[in-house]
Amino acid sequence: MNFQKQAQLVKEEVTEAVRKSVNPARECQIIAVTKYVDADVTRQLVEETGFHHLGENRVPQFLAKKDKLSDLPITWHFIGSLQRRKVKDVINHVDYFHALDSVSLAREIQKRAEKPIACFLQVNLSREESKHGFFIENIDSALEEIAAFDKIRLVGLMTMAPAEAEPSEIDKLFNQTRILQQELAERKIPGMPFTELSMGMSSDYQLAAIQGATFVRIGSLLFE
Repeated sequence: MNFQKQAQLVKEEVTEAVRKSVNPARECQIIAVTKYVDADVTRQLVEETGFHHLGENRVPQFLAKKDKLSDLPITWHFIGSLQRRKVKDVINHVDYFHALDSVSLAREIQKRAEKPIACFLQVNLSREESKHGFFIENIDSALEEIAAFDKIRLVGLMTMAPAEAEPSEIDKLFNQTRILQQELAERKIPGMPFTELSMGMSSDYQLAAIQGATFVRIGSLLFE
């Protein structure tokens, strides 16, 4: 596969979206979601495009791929929902975990992690029943409990837009998430800097970048 054309298009569009954004001085990091492909194709992607932030969401495939690509300078993001029984297998092998969606999961990470883990608090501001994440009214009580866990560092928020939403709805959701992220950052809670914002995928990453995302997760677009 030749990734260079698509990768360059994505880079240019992210750069342009950031230029138009609420904070054009910030960096928006592209996470290449490689769950669709094997380790050999992933290696080719990294070597051809320079992408070194990679996202995975299946534990066995992630661990096997990480082992095979250990010679490459990769920053690994686990972006999928994580069952508590699998925390022990994966949490000490990731650089960022994007789906901290319950206090019970936080407790399990605290129990299993060998060092502080950079986590994104997953929020569900659209209140979709099919999606995980905290409703806005539950965030404060969750943070009170998580504050006691020294193995969790809440670096930011993560959200996903509804699959069938109109661009105007997605833009509104991303804007609400950014405002919430900024409010939490201003609290300066120890161990919870909330400086980052993980939102936007192949179908809506430009909207996310315009609204202040610092990480966008792009998969299928790279492998067309």
